[in-house]
Amino acid sequence: MITLVNTAKEISSKTDASTLHNEHGISVHGVYELTKPRLSLLSVFTASLGYLVHDPLVNNFSIFVALTTGTAFSAAGAAALNQWLERKEDALMPRTSNRPIPAKLVSPQFAFFFGIFISIIGLTILLLGTNAWAFSFTLLTLIAYLLLYTPLKKKSHFAIEVGAISGALPPLIGWVAAANSPTTYGWILFGILFAWQLPHFLAIAWNFREDYQRGGFQFHDSGDPTGVALGRKSFIYTLLLNFFVFSPFLFNLGEGYRQPGVFYLVCAILLTLFITLRSLDFCFGKDRNRSAKHLFIASIVYLPLLLSALVIDRYL
Repeated sequence: MITLVNTAKEISSKTDASTLHNEHGISVHGVYELTKPRLSLLSVFTASLGYLVHDPLVNNFSIFVALTTGTAFSAAGAAALNQWLERKEDALMPRTSNRPIPAKLVSPQFAFFFGIFISIIGLTILLLGTNAWAFSFTLLTLIAYLLLYTPLKKKSHFAIEVGAISGALPPLIGWVAAANSPTTYGWILFGILFAWQLPHFLAIAWNFREDYQRGGFQFHDSGDPTGVALGRKSFIYTLLLNFFVFSPFLFNLGEGYRQPGVFYLVCAILLTLFITLRSLDFCFGKDRNRSAKHLFIASIVYLPLLLSALVIDRYL
């Protein structure tokens, strides 16, 4: 997923009120960007929807608040620590060279301790305000993202699959916060997020392949210069996404859980057709650069609409 930031020139032109450097070289804007706000917000959004699929009326508001707050802090902490770990690689790539550490808006030491501090705050909120399942899955997310996915990015193009595991856990975290256990429905939500991330990120990997190669990341197989294998892989994962999207109709969701209704079914069919056609174009189309951009945009539109349809269907 791409986190868009201002260029260094734009950052340096901010007013003192927004950029506020002190003697330690810390910038308010830099600290904000250190949290990767768009990516962190996505984690909060999917965790919230995971909760609402189980409990659409939010019968325990305090748990919901603890879930969203704890997820926000944990995601922001993971983002800061990720940028600390990849500070040298970020400086080599034009797309990331304006991130807070290479742009010298914050020091590496500050990024490290800030990331640790707010991650602990987030985990503590989840442990005290939700339950042990939500806490444990959040801790697993941090471990998978920082200790497995981040170092693996420079060693194997299969790092994307590992990263998708950590990215798919927030809706499951939301589900277990409401349900107190990871039931079948919760794992289906995990599967939807896992499969969605793969065509989404493979499209990014193709469009920014030169940038990633410059940073030493192995997202794209060098033996696939035309992207044929990448397109095929993306289409296979789109088919996997289709399976998970319709899984609520295929499996016993457990006692007390009803299958989604016609509203979700219609939305799922239309949205799945939409993203599948984009994935087919990325796989078989002649202009792979164009089709990758279209698939990326389609994936951004697809996810919030699909998950929102699943939640709205619970009210109908």
